Amino acid sequence: QVQLVESGGGLVQAGGSLRLSCAASGSIFSITAMSWYRQAPGKQRELVATITRLGITNYADSVKGRFAISRDNARNTVYLQMNSLKPEDTAVYYCNADRIRDFSGRYYSDNWGQGTQVTVSS
Repeated sequence: QVQLVESGGGLVQAGGSLRLSCAASGSIFSITAMSWYRQAPGKQRELVATITRLGITNYADSVKGRFAISRDNARNTVYLQMNSLKPEDTAVYYCNADRIRDFSGRYYSDNWGQGTQVTVSS
């Protein structure tokens, strides 16, 4: 089995910064694209940023220039550096790993973490 665990959420004032981490655990051989999503109260879950295994990134327009996604393949970890935070960034942030392969050759698709709360006060 594989598991994704997020950390780094919390309460921050507008204009502040937070860094989220998501570590995948298990007998992991490789992970394809990794992403961060968020879901605000009463809204649908939305894609924030994606990074491929080779480091190609893509961002939602609402976070471009403020957020940066990165990953450490050796540690099976993805990060989200969030700067210049706004109250509208308040949401539960979820990590997603598109496809995980373990050392036995088994594949796990569409893997999600449990979420971490980010609250930005005005």
